[in-house]
Amino acid sequence: MPKVYIINTNQSHNPKCEDEMLRDQKCSAYYNPWKYYIDTIEANDLVFLYSSNVGIIGRGIATGIIELCDYEGNENEEHYMHLNRFEKLKDPLKASEVTSIIRKTAGNDFDIRWNQTMILIAHQFGIKVWQHITKNCL
Repeated sequence: MPKVYIINTNQSHNPKCEDEMLRDQKCSAYYNPWKYYIDTIEANDLVFLYSSNVGIIGRGIATGIIELCDYEGNENEEHYMHLNRFEKLKDPLKASEVTSIIRKTAGNDFDIRWNQTMILIAHQFGIKVWQHITKNCL
């Protein structure tokens, strides 16, 4: 069963990262140890791109092919993966709405710590978020 990830777009540290992820239809992470998080994503995993204080702004399906490039003049400091069937959301899905969608399935005690580079969520919850986006945010 595919895994589901929420990837932070690094907007608060470098806004160019988010623009590049959307333009190039990819998810990325930078520097040690965060860049290695991308290496754990496998083909067909679901990926949501999350912009701090905005919400989920894009989604796609992982290719499973890890690529490296230089970042800020440092060799191989960006690990990234292209996303198939990439879609930029017309209306971002706020963090509070994501939590609400998941709580309908998981219960009211469920919470997400949004200040992370990559968040793994259970497949059944990720599908609910994917379906909500399909119906309401594209």
